[in-house]
Amino acid sequence: MYLVDTNIFLHVLLKKEKYDVSLLFLKSGKELYITDFSLYSICILLGKLGENKVLERFVDDAAMGEGIYLVKAEAYEISDVIEIEEKYHLDFDDAYQYFIAQKEGLTIISYDKDFDRTEKGRKKPEEIL
Repeated sequence: MYLVDTNIFLHVLLKKEKYDVSLLFLKSGKELYITDFSLYSICILLGKLGENKVLERFVDDAAMGEGIYLVKAEAYEISDVIEIEEKYHLDFDDAYQYFIAQKEGLTIISYDKDFDRTEKGRKKPEEIL
């Protein structure tokens, strides 16, 4: 069970340098999760880029239709996210991802090296495939 960080989806959606391995991972049939924070961040970015068709396809097909499950923190858990932010010197978005991974018992899949400072760490898609 894996929590897929925002950057993995963006490599696929924006056809960035890690497109092939990221796409292969997303289509691997593994049990994958995305946070509401990542989903909304992707929506905001694609909207700003005028990529509404890509956004619709992402939400309809890639994210919500292919066995990727949505997870979130409750409002009362934000103080826990802040503690993680301070403990590991993470941005709020990374601390949120880490909190969810810890709460749900998920392995973080990311190209973000900031997770390397944490106890859980991260894995890259190519390490799982």
